[in-house]
Amino acid sequence: MAGHAAQLQETRPDPPVDPTPADHPVVDANGLSLVFPSPDGPVTALHDINLAIGRGDFVSLIGPSGCGKTTLLRVIADLVRPTGGAITVNGGTPEQARLDRSYGYVFQAPALYPWRTVIRNVELPHEIMGTARSDRRAKAEAALGVVGLEGFARKFPWQLSGGMQQRVSIARALSFDPELLLMDEPFGALDEITRDTLNLHLNRLWAEKHLTVIFVTHSIPEAAFLSSKIVVMSPRPGRIVEIIDNPLPPVRELDLRETPAFLEIAHRVRVALRHGQSYE
Repeated sequence: MAGHAAQLQETRPDPPVDPTPADHPVVDANGLSLVFPSPDGPVTALHDINLAIGRGDFVSLIGPSGCGKTTLLRVIADLVRPTGGAITVNGGTPEQARLDRSYGYVFQAPALYPWRTVIRNVELPHEIMGTARSDRRAKAEAALGVVGLEGFARKFPWQLSGGMQQRVSIARALSFDPELLLMDEPFGALDEITRDTLNLHLNRLWAEKHLTVIFVTHSIPEAAFLSSKIVVMSPRPGRIVEIIDNPLPPVRELDLRETPAFLEIAHRVRVALRHGQSYE
């Protein structure tokens, strides 16, 4: 009897293994297109976008102005709806991801209210949602600590530098503890020295918090420095020209930009951008 049971045990097929959420792309776009109506006729902003972004990736979208980088970010955030193809965010629709507040969004400008203190700016979304005062204060304080601004909670935005204001904006996005962070060229208006400092800070934040980041930029060095994957886009209609994997180590120092490995990545991005121009 025991031998018969053992035989059954040996021949019984293994149960199917259900994939965990970590096995699925955080963002998965297939044949995605977006056409805007206009008085002069339809304008194709995105055409046949196929892109899978894995958990923990830092993906930069780079291309010339008007190529659809921000539009693609807005589709992911459910701020605009595609007209063709399909997209999922965290395994569901972008709308569901937005309603679940499963991502944080950092805009080009900090968009802070000058009459509210730093901590009250970070608290604002939670205040709108009706979060208890003690809870929203705790979340805001923790988020300011993450971006190194815990000592500036009672300051007003106009008392801070441009770089510090953008860190407040990042803290506000992080106050929801999102696994996905969407960033629309947040450092584009800053001077090079401040931009370098924030690039370093963002690199540490990504590595330590295990975030998935989608980052819009016009800067080849910035994309090469920050990213684990670089998505090069063509002029309108926005297409993906090439997806470049970045083999550089996750934690990076500014001196890395002088190395042959970094220069090779930057060169590949530059070549892909030139190739994308041929679509015009």
